[in-house]
Amino acid sequence: MKIAHRLAVLMASVLVFLLLVGYFALEGMYHSNSALNRVYQDRVVPLQQIKSVSDAYAVSIVDTAHKVRDGAITRSQALDSISKARREVQTQWQGYLATGLGPDEKAMADKFQQLQTKADATITQLETILKSEEKAALELPEFAARTMYPALDPLQEVLGALIQLQLDGAKKEYTDAEEDFELTMVGALSLLAAAVAVSMFLGYRVARSILRQLGAEPSEASALAQSVARGDLTVPIRLHPRDTDSVMAQLKRMQESLVDVVSSVHVGAETVSSASEQIAEGNADLSARTEGQASSLEQTAAAMEEFNSSVRQNADNTREADRLAHDAYEIADKGGAVVAKVVTTMKDIHQSSARIADIIGVIDGIAFQTNILALNAAVEAARAGEQGRGFAVVASEVRTLAQRSASAAREIKDLITASVDRVAEGSTLVDQAGTTMQEVVKSIRQVNELMRQISTANSEQSQGIHQINEAVTHLDQGTQQNAALVEEMAAAASALNSKAHDLLATVNVFKLPSHRAPEPSGAAMHHLPAPQ
Repeated sequence: MKIAHRLAVLMASVLVFLLLVGYFALEGMYHSNSALNRVYQDRVVPLQQIKSVSDAYAVSIVDTAHKVRDGAITRSQALDSISKARREVQTQWQGYLATGLGPDEKAMADKFQQLQTKADATITQLETILKSEEKAALELPEFAARTMYPALDPLQEVLGALIQLQLDGAKKEYTDAEEDFELTMVGALSLLAAAVAVSMFLGYRVARSILRQLGAEPSEASALAQSVARGDLTVPIRLHPRDTDSVMAQLKRMQESLVDVVSSVHVGAETVSSASEQIAEGNADLSARTEGQASSLEQTAAAMEEFNSSVRQNADNTREADRLAHDAYEIADKGGAVVAKVVTTMKDIHQSSARIADIIGVIDGIAFQTNILALNAAVEAARAGEQGRGFAVVASEVRTLAQRSASAAREIKDLITASVDRVAEGSTLVDQAGTTMQEVVKSIRQVNELMRQISTANSEQSQGIHQINEAVTHLDQGTQQNAALVEEMAAAASALNSKAHDLLATVNVFKLPSHRAPEPSGAAMHHLPAPQ
């Protein structure tokens, strides 16, 4: 098992115990909170409700009767106070019954309700007495002493017993919570003690296993590593019997491997020196081909720049067309609004003309009736003989005026009818114009959207061309850099040859066992292929 895993097991064990301690603490807190909630919901709230019922009977009813008897308040105020008290009793008692009642509470509550029936009847009698000024003055003192007290006092006794029952229940909840707290403390302290013991045991086992895995003291392993760092590979390493997997055993294997590596490096350095010469020759050919590619890329970059300029000009023209299409859309939209207003105005004119025609019809009817009345007046004047002659003349004139009015009304009605027809025709044409304008606005909106899409496409195309241009430019720059790198590689190949000789000198720093000294390499170098 890895050291990290062992330490993880140690930490996990401690963490498990801490979690258990935390669990016990949280469990204890949960039980305490539950107990407090039960005390509040099942004891404190019912206690407050019972107290409110008791106060309503003792203060709002009995004390009110005393105040009326002593003249401190009026009978109407007393009746209001008693009515509010009865409502308060009803509300609070129903709320108390809705809580969780034990068997003892249920029995006392039933007893209270039996007594409450008699008390309610007594309170009703009290309200009846208070409604009469004479009865209130004469009967109230005797009623309070002989009837009201005997009816209400038993209620107070039952309510007092219920209050004491709530207090006893709260005390029991407190005692249970205290016992749970003591159990939780004992469990948490036991777990803490177990956590300390297990941690010490696991710490000892982990330290012992780490020392066994190292194979020696850390200072010995450090001294050996320092010797290897100085290049001394001749230091002997002593291992314990049957020790094959410790760090010291692996260091011994590393020492042996380093001896082999250093021996191989001598041979490799000579090989690198020969290969560097071939790399220099290949770089010369690669440099010539890279220069030709750089010239071709410069021409391509110039052509892409011209194409990019043309695309940008098309994009600018498209944006201008998009702007003009948007302006045309706004103008057409305003024209549509104006046509809509004209349609509304024509409808209003049509309605007004129809009303005028109706009014002219009324005038024509009045003229017709006036003509009939004038005709009747002329007949009556003729019957009157000489005495009705003047009246006949007036009737004749009135009839003439009525006929002229009827004739004028008919002419006006004909004109109004023609006007209404023309207005209706105009309204129809304006409706058609409005519909046409809406279609025009819709078409311009579509054109505007198409122009916006074209503009977006041109922008994207311009960005794409710009990216291609940048890519070609980067390729051109890369090719030029490659040309420079080829020259640098030529210099590096020369430096590599020099470094190979330096590497041989550096490897000679290591002290190797006499039986593992490197032999000069006589192998022929294979020819490296020229770079493409």
